[in-house]
Amino acid sequence: MSSDLGTRDHHATGAIAAAALAFAIGLGAILAAWGFQLIGGYLPCQLCYQERIPYYLGLPPLALGLWLAANGRLRGFARGLLLLSGAIFAAGFALGGYHAGAEWGFWPGPSDCGGGMLPPASADDLLGQIRSTRLVSCTEASFRLFGLSFAGWNVVASATVAVLAFVGARNLRRA
Repeated sequence: MSSDLGTRDHHATGAIAAAALAFAIGLGAILAAWGFQLIGGYLPCQLCYQERIPYYLGLPPLALGLWLAANGRLRGFARGLLLLSGAIFAAGFALGGYHAGAEWGFWPGPSDCGGGMLPPASADDLLGQIRSTRLVSCTEASFRLFGLSFAGWNVVASATVAVLAFVGARNLRRA
């Protein structure tokens, strides 16, 4: 009996560790994206903005699932939240993979990718917007680190977060 309790505690601890690491990596990735944009001056393309959505949607249920698991509450619900977060980040992995593939020329990127403009109030506003708008292509990497673009690093981060969330959910089931 005590061996069974030790195994359950081990699985619960593993679930909490996996979920915490997933959350830390996900939060670090989205903060890095914002940092490169705001501090580094890198302008995101349309796909870059879309690749942030899984972070905005996936981190809150991941945090709640982590909190519930760490407090030993509603483990079934916590497991569901981790599975949901894992699925959201798996979708982020697919979107990042599409973007990275378009950057490498494996397939065409979206035909409408570029900078957006607000509706102009007047013709002068329209001309001003046209002059100041910088189009950012979804098929050209603006930065590479160790051979990977921002989209490539998003693939790595999203896959890691998804796998860790699924591992946490599996361990919660065993706890």
